[in-house]
Amino acid sequence: MSRRSITPEFKHEAASLVVQQNYTIKQACQALGVGETAMRRWVRQLQQELQGVTPSSKALTPEQQRIQELEARIQRLEMEKAILKKATALLMSDELKPTRW
Repeated sequence: MSRRSITPEFKHEAASLVVQQNYTIKQACQALGVGETAMRRWVRQLQQELQGVTPSSKALTPEQQRIQELEARIQRLEMEKAILKKATALLMSDELKPTRW
């Protein structure tokens, strides 16, 4: 039996049934055919995201998804900056060494 892949958008919509539309977790699970454990996890994550907490897993809300994208971009740019800094130092040290003929 293969595991189905569930998108962050689906998780967001599912959790929204409980958080914003006053479904019980059981009702939302029955309506969507998902397990209670997963639904509880999605609801908890959505509640935290709505309070401004950036999750460690894939974000559900568009705002938190954007924050995760920007944090990943910052991390990549910092890494590139460190590489360029090292390369510049290497090139500078080579230029300062006297060349032999």
